[in-house]
Amino acid sequence: MLKTVYFNPLDTKYKSVRGAVRANESFELVIRFSRPVNPDRVELVLIKEGESEVAYPLVQRETNDAGIFEFGTSLTVTSAGLYFYNFVIQGDEGTYHVGSDGNLDALLGKGNKWQLTVTDPIYAPPSWLSGGIMYQIMPDRFYNGLAVPVKKQASRPVKPVSKRLATKDGVIYRDDWDGIPEYRPTAGGKILNNDFFGGNLKGIIKKLPYLMTLGVTCIYLNPVFEARSNHKYDTGNFLRVDSDFGTEEDLSKLIKSAGKKGMRIILDGVFSHAGDDSIYFNKYGRYDSEGAYQSKDSPYYEWFDFEKFPDEYKAWWGIDTLPQINKNNKHYAEFITGAEGVLAKWQGLGIGGWRLDVADELPDGFTDAVVRRVKTVTPDALVLGEVWEDASNKISYGSRRRYFGGRQYDSVSNYPFKADILNFVRTGDGARLANTVANIINNYPKTVLDNLMNILGTHDTARVLTVLGEPSGSTESRQDRAKSKVKDLNKAVTKVKLAAALQYTLPGVPCVYYGDEAGLQGYEDPFNRKCYPWETVDFKWDKKQKNLLSWYRTLGKIRKSNADILSAGDYELVEADNGIFAFEREQGDERITVIANTRDRAYEYAIAGGPLDLVTKKPYTGVVPACGCVILRKL
Repeated sequence: MLKTVYFNPLDTKYKSVRGAVRANESFELVIRFSRPVNPDRVELVLIKEGESEVAYPLVQRETNDAGIFEFGTSLTVTSAGLYFYNFVIQGDEGTYHVGSDGNLDALLGKGNKWQLTVTDPIYAPPSWLSGGIMYQIMPDRFYNGLAVPVKKQASRPVKPVSKRLATKDGVIYRDDWDGIPEYRPTAGGKILNNDFFGGNLKGIIKKLPYLMTLGVTCIYLNPVFEARSNHKYDTGNFLRVDSDFGTEEDLSKLIKSAGKKGMRIILDGVFSHAGDDSIYFNKYGRYDSEGAYQSKDSPYYEWFDFEKFPDEYKAWWGIDTLPQINKNNKHYAEFITGAEGVLAKWQGLGIGGWRLDVADELPDGFTDAVVRRVKTVTPDALVLGEVWEDASNKISYGSRRRYFGGRQYDSVSNYPFKADILNFVRTGDGARLANTVANIINNYPKTVLDNLMNILGTHDTARVLTVLGEPSGSTESRQDRAKSKVKDLNKAVTKVKLAAALQYTLPGVPCVYYGDEAGLQGYEDPFNRKCYPWETVDFKWDKKQKNLLSWYRTLGKIRKSNADILSAGDYELVEADNGIFAFEREQGDERITVIANTRDRAYEYAIAGGPLDLVTKKPYTGVVPACGCVILRKL
């Protein structure tokens, strides 16, 4: 009877190319096993989704290991797509099916098929992002650059930036920079998102030197186009910068100023829906246009799907302030992706690329056209999709997506890493994190992997400090969560530092959500969207927050000085057990070892050769501190 079987696609002894392979690229697959006696035939069974299985015979190869059989084949797949495979061994004792145990290792008889992603890229990936650091900013909550002294922002009224008529329609300009964003619904049950704190593009320009101290190389801005709300995901006009944030000239100056400091700006492309208060829908008649809501003769009427004109229409997730756009409408597609369209206009201003909101709601044809236009105007621009799951095998609205076929995304947001980094720090479950990392590496193209947006928090999730801390009181109601604070700040900060170390050293590019590095707290929207605490950071210097900010700056320096490895180095798991997660990043003969310890006691781990701990800048002592980590590189 077959006793042991060996195969793992991340081990180049068994699959010569890690991760996705290119169409028409030759690669080797090898399986090893001990007994059955006299195997008659060993096959690789490969199936492309939607097609029939194809069996490829494997050829026996010589091995120096007594009692071990080795069979392999050279394989070339000619078309992009999603494939799955397993092995079949036929011998005089029977037929054995070999599949994956879920951790990518081989399992006899009951395993699943391994995934094989085949890509056929037509665009070169952007080379400027990998090895860098991203930073996400909600402009209204970052900094007011209109001659309002930072030290007075918490007490001095913030003057409105815009002349918008909305100031007499319930829009609130806040004068309490450190206040809690409005979360209470109206009598009709709606959350208006209509309170503004005064952050703007000029404020970001003034804070570029601060971002340099973090090592930031790419700034991702939440939407900046004209819109009614403070978050701007309800676009009112795709062709205008919102006056609350400034002008097109301000955006241009930000792009140029950031460029001089080695940073690129990417914008949030919200193309699945618009605002009901927009030039295109114009539900309230505030725009001097004939919107879709007003007339079936509107040039925008066919952009939207009315079930009963005008008050019943398809809306994003049923939110009636966000009428859903039909992306297959040729007029709309041309408006966004045409030679004179929205993408071309802002690419012409010099942006570094786009983060596409709710990517799974954009049809493949529309996404193809978006990427084609962006790459035509700026060949090295970044196009990054918001995807919350494994993007290589994502199914949305009944269809398998082809994000990595070679004509769509350079990369995606990395929610799988986020979930399991935070889980590891909370519970010590390194095995789950190791499994997630392994599967993402196996399923993604290498260029996508190196450019992953590695997050710990975003505008859509609770603050990382809140997630990793214990609340001081009840969090049952929204009112409770609005005022909730972490009970043991020291303990929570220690956990955030450990999570950030993994975020910065695993494959991909860390993306810091503004204020996480300064210890901002908050549960769900809008509590996770408080203003950056400049008064605390710049003047009071709370010790705990200073300690956290210093840590992020240290990690930024480590990434910059070790970009030769961290930008594209291979990943090798070392240990994932009993509260320890250790791995190596390798590039040629160079190697960085990361050991994360969630235990409440120090962990002894010997490494020969006297490596330098990049965190302390001292020789490694062989001890990983409690709830801490070491990042080691040989001298």
